[in-house]
Amino acid sequence: MRVDFYVLGQVPAERIVPPLAAKALAAGERMLVVSADAAQRTALSDALWGQDGFLAHGEEGTPHAERQPLLIGGDLSAANDAKLLLIADGQWRDSNDFARIFFLFDDDHRDDARNVWRETSARDDVEGFFWKQEGGKWRQGP
Repeated sequence: MRVDFYVLGQVPAERIVPPLAAKALAAGERMLVVSADAAQRTALSDALWGQDGFLAHGEEGTPHAERQPLLIGGDLSAANDAKLLLIADGQWRDSNDFARIFFLFDDDHRDDARNVWRETSARDDVEGFFWKQEGGKWRQGP
């Protein structure tokens, strides 16, 4: 499993999720976007109606959730059989049900993310990558 750690700094997840989701959908993948915060889930859904167009998505618990290439939910129930998980609220959820996890966290969750990095780095079945923004672009780094 691959885990990509994204330190958001002051950039809200709602600005980062659409481009990551667009890349996943363009590659023919299905994605589950998770946040425990209902208000954030609504904001994420609104953000997917972006300036560049609409990214097809739905919310867990709604009719035909299993058909959605991009599903937004509050837990790890991937009714759409997603192999990609995007954690938008900075609260780590461990799961081996996904081939790749995008873990977004802000400065308030930085210490927790460091602990997750240490734990996942010690596992043989996890390949971790760290991403941060510099000059408006994402750069891989320590």
